[in-house]
Amino acid sequence: MKKLGKVIVLLLAVWSAAYAKPASEADSVKQEIFVEPVAGLSEDFMMGVDISSLADIEKAGGKYYNANGKAEDLFKILKDNGVNWVRLRVWNNPTYAADLYDWEGKLIAKKGQAYGGGNNSVKVDLDLAKRAKAAGFKLMIDFHYSDTWADPGKQNMPQDWAGMSYAEIENAIEKFTADSLKEFIDAGARPDAVQIGNELNGGFIWPVGKTWANDGEKIGGMKEFTKLLNRASAGVRKAENGGDKIKIVIHLADGGDQELYKYVFDEVKKAKVDYDIIGLSFYTYWHGRDADLKANLEMLSKRYGKELAVVETAYGYTEEDGDSQGNNFMIFSQENDGYRASVQGQATAVRDIIAAVASVKGGCGVFYWEPAWIPVKGAGLSATEGATWENQGMVDFKGRVLPSMNVWNLVRGKNPSSNTWGGSSANKSSFEIYDMADNVSVITKPGTAPALPKQVKVVRENDREYLLDVKWDAHDWTAEKEARTVRIYGSIEGSAFKPWIDVEISTKVNLLADSSFESGKQIKDGKIGAWKLNGSSTACYLENNKGNARTGKWTYKYWLANGFESILSQEIKGIENGTYVLSVWAMGGGGENNIRLFAANYGSGKKQITAKIVNTGWQDWHKYEIEIPVTNNQITVGIYLDTNAGNWGNFDDMELYLKQN
Repeated sequence: MKKLGKVIVLLLAVWSAAYAKPASEADSVKQEIFVEPVAGLSEDFMMGVDISSLADIEKAGGKYYNANGKAEDLFKILKDNGVNWVRLRVWNNPTYAADLYDWEGKLIAKKGQAYGGGNNSVKVDLDLAKRAKAAGFKLMIDFHYSDTWADPGKQNMPQDWAGMSYAEIENAIEKFTADSLKEFIDAGARPDAVQIGNELNGGFIWPVGKTWANDGEKIGGMKEFTKLLNRASAGVRKAENGGDKIKIVIHLADGGDQELYKYVFDEVKKAKVDYDIIGLSFYTYWHGRDADLKANLEMLSKRYGKELAVVETAYGYTEEDGDSQGNNFMIFSQENDGYRASVQGQATAVRDIIAAVASVKGGCGVFYWEPAWIPVKGAGLSATEGATWENQGMVDFKGRVLPSMNVWNLVRGKNPSSNTWGGSSANKSSFEIYDMADNVSVITKPGTAPALPKQVKVVRENDREYLLDVKWDAHDWTAEKEARTVRIYGSIEGSAFKPWIDVEISTKVNLLADSSFESGKQIKDGKIGAWKLNGSSTACYLENNKGNARTGKWTYKYWLANGFESILSQEIKGIENGTYVLSVWAMGGGGENNIRLFAANYGSGKKQITAKIVNTGWQDWHKYEIEIPVTNNQITVGIYLDTNAGNWGNFDDMELYLKQN
């Protein structure tokens, strides 16, 4: 915040990440969880899981253990916990198309080597599909039409199709679809549903089926994309060959984005593509609230009249990492609600997605993505990487089934469970408040009443966070003459829980606007809110991830595959002269050329005062501080970055204040 003239009082609300932590990963199997049933679920509602990495995991020695602690086939464990569908991704030719080298020039994968990540060729999936059918599951096949991962950011053309004309690729997609499905059918594993592409926000088989272009890029556009969809759909119908109908799914990510879905599916409708189900990816921590999902589903149901399924979702049961690769999971914590990273929080998040889908006309199912991906060497994201998903599993790092796996039964109001480690799962429909979602604090000066928030975010026993009205207890602030911290309690209507807030009484005033980056603003005209960014907005941005924050949920984040330089700065004018203290908290992976906290333009000359920042690991926060003798009533402060490829880090809780004598 800007300060004019003499020191004035600033009231600062800080949403702390120092909330009560869930149980350790090792104790996750011991948790007692409760799930509220979902009314009106049909018997054929898809309770699905994607277990495409299973072949790699089993080959690498991974095992799974049922509630009795006995090693058991994963399909049996899934069946016992209420799962009725299995989804498998299919890659065309999952091998490296060329030699792969690391940043030092070292060969790490040879051309033709198996890619990893499940190695989901038709041959690999045939064995998994036959096991799924033998265990009584229905089957969804997810064609990526790529040799590796296909998602909104990458839809790489299969290496065997490179150099083909548009017409040849149109023929190839129909033939590959039909021939692949025929292999499944001939093997006795007839699919019940087929995705013709995976997360097709920008099309697929780039650049031929790409729907948006970079400057100067030649693409096929929406016309070619829908033509390819029509040919893929024709391949499915050809494979049916008069047998039971196979439902066709068209799948996008960003399941709460109504404009995206209208943009794509209006064109799909115009092109008269033959399909049955609109598939959505909806990861709460990426895509928003379950209310956003429900609103999109309601729009889709009315606009297109198709069946609707969330074909990918997941949530973390722990923040911990099972290997050295790092994980994708981010805690979902918005202003109004959120979920804890716990076994209970995971079960509630899945239950709420099921409830949202089931509440809409045409809502037919939910699939959990890779609930059995455990961290075993040789079964990672690729042949050169480890796992990035194990903390979102419904089994723990050792393969032991978690109580949250039983959510598929519990949403139907049946089959409570217990396990040999002391954990259990059961139904419950009322959940009391038991904790604060965040520790809340404000700052005020001696003798002055603080501006207390009218609402606080609390956690109920289902580990979902709720923003609720609060009435604070009375306190005589005129009597507070000395610097100290006072804890004030309050009340929430209908609850015996007593929320609290810590009031810091201090003469120290932070002069920086958006000092903890909680505005959440993104780059616009070279600025991030009150901050000026001189550098890449792709590499530097505000990140909404409570798990990467020291306090609150937003931080100033940097990461880029390539090295870069940038300066984040803020200028403060009209301040009284004197000695000021500037500080910042930082954490990250390390390895940068140079990171500096700096102050400039505080007096005569061009001299800067800096502090070198050295990052030492995830959540290993360190505070860096400098003193600045201001003689010209102004100062410019900020963070300088000079990074190498792949460096990452986060900054939080910056502070600039006049040092008291």
